[in-house]
Amino acid sequence: MASTLQPLLESEGGDQRSSVDLLAVRVHHIVDDGPHNEPSPRNSEDMDKYHQHYSDRAPWLRAAVLGANDGLVSVASIMLGVSGGSKDKHTLILSGLSALVAGAMSMAAGEYISVASQRDTEQADVDKERRAQESGPAIRQQELEELTQIYVERGLTERLAREVAVALTEKDAVRAHARDELGIDMDDLVSPWQAAISSLVCFGIGGGVPLLSAIFITDPKSRIIFVSLASTVALMVFGAVGAWLGGAHRLKAAFRVLLGGWIAFVLTYGVGKLFGESAA
Repeated sequence: MASTLQPLLESEGGDQRSSVDLLAVRVHHIVDDGPHNEPSPRNSEDMDKYHQHYSDRAPWLRAAVLGANDGLVSVASIMLGVSGGSKDKHTLILSGLSALVAGAMSMAAGEYISVASQRDTEQADVDKERRAQESGPAIRQQELEELTQIYVERGLTERLAREVAVALTEKDAVRAHARDELGIDMDDLVSPWQAAISSLVCFGIGGGVPLLSAIFITDPKSRIIFVSLASTVALMVFGAVGAWLGGAHRLKAAFRVLLGGWIAFVLTYGVGKLFGESAA
């Protein structure tokens, strides 16, 4: 595309093309001369699929998937470990319930602290940019040059980069620097409470699967089988759903989550079997 466009750009002066005409030529080359490896959209739904970006779901998706998976693996592992060392149903249910409550609170507290710390750091950076804009002409000139250079590095010409930097600075200098220099969207700062509640609820959902699968089973061996089967199915579902929401390969994600969960199950059950009642 660059090679076919270059002669047109070089002939701008000789042909006395207006800037509008030249821009139209450049748009034509970008639109019509680009790669065409995907089927052309046939309707508005086909057009919309190219504007659906899964990365926008990343913050809440991460907390939800990790919370559910962590709840399932933690509670199921503890219950299998206790089952390996004891046949008492009351002890098993109590252990699972304790793991569910403690794990959910731990996840919520951890997410809150983590996201709150991130938000505090982002807010401190924004405040620093705000103080820079209030520190006199010399600093504001330096900040304007810095913003201009950012746009130059992204592919704009020096003149156009300067025009963009000036226009955005006139509108909201702090917001422009936060977004393009720091990568912070001031309208979309992560909420620590949202992350904490999401983790708590999802941990409870995941941890409830092995707990409910064992609560009505009286035979010790049957409890182990039911907990293992229910946890296996849930692991695959959580992995596949997380991949589907994130636009990733569902089978690979399900197998990855299943493998990690079963490693935890086997190791914990082995510890319970080794140090349980039979060993004593």
